[in-house]
Amino acid sequence: MSVQEIANDLVALCKAGKFDEPGEKYWADDVVSLEAMPGDMARVQGKAAVRGKGEWWAANHEVHGSEVTGPFINGDQFAVGFKMDVTRKATGERISMEEIGLYTVRDGKIVEEKFLY
Repeated sequence: MSVQEIANDLVALCKAGKFDEPGEKYWADDVVSLEAMPGDMARVQGKAAVRGKGEWWAANHEVHGSEVTGPFINGDQFAVGFKMDVTRKATGERISMEEIGLYTVRDGKIVEEKFLY
């Protein structure tokens, strides 16, 4: 698949609320996921580790709504905008968050995802 096809499908799945499916479909076995924060989840590598990061996030946040924009393509990369209205389960704090996901594709698989916020 081309970068454009992967990007379009990822955005369509996320707009449908299927945030876990693109990873399972497109992550490379050794995918790297980078967050703009310190700590254990700042850099995780491998499908199982990235899946675990997503499971942690879903278990600790209640999503009330989301907006997905893009994709924006440049060579082997594409960016997707995410806006989410969530409640942190641990504190009950409701927040609006906004981030950009920057994805790098090689050989039809996402080899890196980087989140900027």
